[in-house]
Amino acid sequence: MRRTLGLTACCLLAWCGGAAAAPLPEKFLNPDVVTIDTSLGKIKVRLFPQKAPRTVANFLRYVDDRFYEGTVFHRVIPTFMVQGGGHDGTLKEKPTRGPVPNESANGLSNRRGTVAMARTVAPDSATAQFFINVNDNLFLDRARARDGAGYCVFGEVIEGMDVIDKIKAVPTGTRGVMQNVPVENVIIKSIRRGSH
Repeated sequence: MRRTLGLTACCLLAWCGGAAAAPLPEKFLNPDVVTIDTSLGKIKVRLFPQKAPRTVANFLRYVDDRFYEGTVFHRVIPTFMVQGGGHDGTLKEKPTRGPVPNESANGLSNRRGTVAMARTVAPDSATAQFFINVNDNLFLDRARARDGAGYCVFGEVIEGMDVIDKIKAVPTGTRGVMQNVPVENVIIKSIRRGSH
């Protein structure tokens, strides 16, 4: 019995000491980080799957489907937030999957640099669009929201707030029925898992 165990231990040590394993893909090293590559620079966002599990899963599904490629930040209010992820460069809205439940009761606050889901007046209507707070917008939190529902924070910018500040400073105007639209498109080239 002792001899068999010894042989097993030797085999395990030999296997562990063999050729070095291939490095893990970046998305597994940073499973809760995504990089938003825009025409004005890159933004790295840490996601909070423990706090907003259904929201994060929904967002990552759009990321993995490459849904965000070629969408724009279509609403920019420099004292409030920058919003994107739903319209292409012609401002045509992209078709989405069904909405996700509003997870705004997760204890996270709409502070500068946080990322939240955009929605209509219906609390559970968020699909693909998101916004990044450029100020502390605590009135969007569930506890302070007029509608009692609030807006779900599901991530925060950990690198690239300078890019957000560039976006919020672009000239805006009205295009069709949409207001606060950048005069020149601010394009989301891609959103990928991990740090790139």
